[in-house]
This record gives sequence, C-alpha cells and structure tokens, in this order.
Amino acid sequence: MKLNELRDNPGAAPKRMRVGRGPGSGKGKTAGRGIKGQKSRSGVAIKGYEGGQMPLYQRLPKRGFNKPNAKKFAVINLGLIQKFVEAGKLDASAPITEDVLVASGLVRRKLDGVRVLAKGEITSKLDITVTGASKAAVDAVAKAGGSLTVTTPAAAE
Repeated sequence: MKLNELRDNPGAAPKRMRVGRGPGSGKGKTAGRGIKGQKSRSGVAIKGYEGGQMPLYQRLPKRGFNKPNAKKFAVINLGLIQKFVEAGKLDASAPITEDVLVASGLVRRKLDGVRVLAKGEITSKLDITVTGASKAAVDAVAKAGGSLTVTTPAAAE
C-alpha cells in the first residue's frame, strides 16, 4: 500500500451540503434560512444579545479571584517516581533533585518548581529534594526509609 492509495472508508466522511445552488439541489434559493428576518441575513451575532435587556452574563454576580502571579508547579506522583526507578531511568542511590527529574524525562520543565504528591506506592529508599510536597508524600517517603526535603526558591515572596 502506498500513500496515494489511502482512502477513507465509504460513507465515513459524508459530502458537504452546498447550499444556495439552485432549486434542484433541495437547498436552493433561501439556502434553508427561511424568508426575511435577521437570521436570514449574513453577519448575525444573536447569541449574546437580548434586545436591549441587560444580558444574562452581566446580570449574574461575579465570584472568585485569579491570582495574577500564582506559582505554577510541575506535579509528579510518588508512584511515577517509583516506576522510573524500577525502569532504571532514575538512580535510587543518588540524590534526586528537580534537574535530575527533568533529565530523566519524568518532568518536562520545572516551571516555578516541582511538587510531589502521594499518589501511588513507593518502596525504594530515596533522597528527594524538591520545591514542594504534600504532607502525605513526605510521610510516605519517610516510611519507605528515604527523605523528602522541601526547599523554598531563593526569590520567594
């Protein structure tokens, strides 16, 4: 089979209906838009307009707040770290830092730091140093005989 012989299955992509192409097409003349009125014209944006009434999205109360300088952490789970150790992509005897995690491919980029969460089982004795970790993750690593150190970045608030 060659690239030029590739074809979609019959009926997989139905032909597009071409409207306004004469009375014999079944969608000619008004092209299925009916007769006259705003919706039969082109350039209509009805969805947000309520005819002079205060629109619904403006009547509803606004809630919440998005912090403009919020920290964005790369999140990893303990189960994934364990999987990478077993696969030989992480060295359990050497200390595991954020740079080591990026080099192994477990984290794509550090962002504002790496945060470890406690999902999954950890059995190896690991020495991990990251920017953030959940309490459960710290306990789980300690229970496995390792240590999880949380550092604060130099330019913290």
